Amino acid sequence: MTPKTKDSKLELKTEDQPLHDYELIYIISPEVSDEALEISITSVSQFITGKGGSISDEERWGKKKLAYPIKRFLEGNYVLARFKMSPVWSKELEANLRISEDVLRHLLIRMGS
Repeated sequence: MTPKTKDSKLELKTEDQPLHDYELIYIISPEVSDEALEISITSVSQFITGKGGSISDEERWGKKKLAYPIKRFLEGNYVLARFKMSPVWSKELEANLRISEDVLRHLLIRMGS
């Protein structure tokens, strides 16, 4: 019998937990090219689907003026994603968004009760 790793324990936990509905709004730097914007959006989507989640809707609001300057920027590319995911992965998703150089701000909201 092989010892279980931390990842295998996490995978067992995620199988037992139901998927929860989430909304994620994130703002991508206006300086990124169209190709880099696509790559950033795709990487977030791939993270969600790669962890067993499913994306129900993704809205690209385009470049909008910010309410206040963030990292010297006055505007940003807004993206809204609605998806289902196991709550175990929400902290890792937020950590990835926090360390991304292209993402200026994000807000992850768990919907429902």
